[in-house]
Amino acid sequence: MSKFGVTPQKEQELYQRMEACGVQERDLSEGFVCSGGPGGQHVNRTATCVHLVHGPSGVEVKMQQARSQGLNRFYARRRLCELLEAQQQGKASPEARRQEKIRKQKNRRRRRQRKPSDDEPA
Repeated sequence: MSKFGVTPQKEQELYQRMEACGVQERDLSEGFVCSGGPGGQHVNRTATCVHLVHGPSGVEVKMQQARSQGLNRFYARRRLCELLEAQQQGKASPEARRQEKIRKQKNRRRRRQRKPSDDEPA
């Protein structure tokens, strides 16, 4: 069984990504807090929100996306890797490339809306 409640393949991918970022489990300080918001009584009674701190870089992540603590631990580690990649790689990071792609798509849509069509008189 997986440590985080995800498939072994996803867990292995996470560990590979953590290794590529230079994150080791012993560098992480993990704490748990009671979640809030949607999720019913379950999130109010259990400490499902994960607070993760990477010691060497000082990057902090707080995750309460899912109702289960194990899944939130997985998401927090994944988000930590995203933040560290963005710091290390800058505009070459996967997240930065994804945001640049979305920005270009929106600009393209705006240009199409502003351009008058051939059917309408100018």
